[in-house]
Amino acid sequence: MQPVESHLRVRYAETDQMGVVYYANYFIWMEIGRVEFCREKGIRYRDMEVDDGVLLVVAEANCRYLAPARYDDQIMIRTSMAAANPRMIRFEYELYDISDSRKLATGFTKHMFCGRDVRPMKLPSKYWEAFEIV
Repeated sequence: MQPVESHLRVRYAETDQMGVVYYANYFIWMEIGRVEFCREKGIRYRDMEVDDGVLLVVAEANCRYLAPARYDDQIMIRTSMAAANPRMIRFEYELYDISDSRKLATGFTKHMFCGRDVRPMKLPSKYWEAFEIV
């Protein structure tokens, strides 16, 4: 499955006292990439939650920081799906500074499909094609 690229500009509020992007913001950026990846594949999180009661619960998250991002940098998030089955999905991310193509971070998130009661559930089959589940 082809990766999906998302873009953003670092806001001042995302930086710390040293002028560097605060580490937790990378996970927010990964979420931006994940939401755009799903949207590109024809899936909206909101519809999954409202129509089918499916929640994507984070089971594991990782970020490897390679270089700092700073205020006003333009960032590209490349999101790909590494694995999926009816019970879980794993996304991988690469984050770049657009101005010099410098890789800033890599990471992944693993999600369990859960119902409104936050108990694991099987993803409804109508989503399988979009996530290339066979």
